[in-house]
Amino acid sequence: MSLELETLELKASYMLTLIPTPIGNLFDITFRTLEALKETRLILCEDTRVTKHLLSLLKQRFNLELSNFDIYSFHEHNGKERIEFLKERIKSENLVYMSDAGMPVISDPGQLLVEFCQENGIEYDILPGASAVPLIYAASGFSSGKFYFHGFLPNRGKERSSDLAKVMSLGIDTVLYEAPHRILKLIEEIANRDENREIFAAKELTKRYQKYYRYRAKELLEILQKESIKGEWAVVIAAKSVEEPSLTLQELLNTDMPPKVKAKLMAKLTQKPVKECYASLQRK
Repeated sequence: MSLELETLELKASYMLTLIPTPIGNLFDITFRTLEALKETRLILCEDTRVTKHLLSLLKQRFNLELSNFDIYSFHEHNGKERIEFLKERIKSENLVYMSDAGMPVISDPGQLLVEFCQENGIEYDILPGASAVPLIYAASGFSSGKFYFHGFLPNRGKERSSDLAKVMSLGIDTVLYEAPHRILKLIEEIANRDENREIFAAKELTKRYQKYYRYRAKELLEILQKESIKGEWAVVIAAKSVEEPSLTLQELLNTDMPPKVKAKLMAKLTQKPVKECYASLQRK
């Protein structure tokens, strides 16, 4: 397949441009992102403090000249209200949306803006650029070439446990993000479920202290307990090997186990309450 390259000027018509920002290394900014910033009159972003700091660095490093613009926060708690407040400007002005780091709309509320544009016939464009998701998977060396992106697990409780159980049983490599103060907890939770599950973890992607780890869950937990865990983390949980023995639901139903024991195993396989599984067995 041949590769055709084009150099296109940014459109002069009013539109929303969703732009990627570096996930750590400032030099991962793109020329198209810099051009979009030069043209904008309105910036929406997750955290205005983070974005203003980034713009200041870009001015210093790349002599970025910005026109006069307004900047507003736009996040999961105020996104809908912000659209209502700014809807006329969104329809008539050149504006950009940028996340704190990485590709917009991935694990941030940018999809609200995309939906608004689609519903109102407003032109929008999403520029390619830095993203931790394909980077962490490419670095993992896992060979399937297929992965599921889950983002952050819930912080605690049954929802976290349930989500982790699901991603570990999907049968496909899974990418997670995790905060530094929860990374040991995550690896411990994985090890408690399957200590031999292969894990690839990376901290501080693209930054000076970037580091990769590829170990089985129990081994990785022991290593990280002795090392600095400061910085942002991304993790790939390898799919469970198809060679590992597993019990299908039908095989379980065909066993001669006592109903109560069978119901508990059914609950683990189906993620349904034990009582519900026991009741279904009683009806058979």
